[in-house]
Amino acid sequence: MAYSGKWETETQEGYDDFCKLLGIPADVMEKGRDYKLVTEVVQNGDEFSWTQHYPANHSVTNKFVIGKECDMETIGGKKFKATVTMEGEKLRTQFPNYNHIVEISGGKLIETSTAISAKGPVVLIRTSKKI
Repeated sequence: MAYSGKWETETQEGYDDFCKLLGIPADVMEKGRDYKLVTEVVQNGDEFSWTQHYPANHSVTNKFVIGKECDMETIGGKKFKATVTMEGEKLRTQFPNYNHIVEISGGKLIETSTAISAKGPVVLIRTSKKI
């Protein structure tokens, strides 16, 4: 179960542009810019529990089964339906405003979120180490 464990953010590329495109307020962006987000994953075959721990003791947990529609929630509390798919070793989810791909590469958890602006794609890449 490659994804299982606790992961802590090491780097974020494209954070400001991505957050601005999604309309995240400047004060929230500031708090999250250098925050060491902890992602806790429990994987049991195709079943996942994916929890992200944010500043101010706020956590969001999404539970899903690969290939089955489920209820999910964004950090902002927006609820939506999505189907997480696995393509090779990559998990793919279509959030309301962006596409999210997660993979393990070089022992790191790599999350790539891509949103489309009028000027083209805006990409956030978050790299986390296992703790």
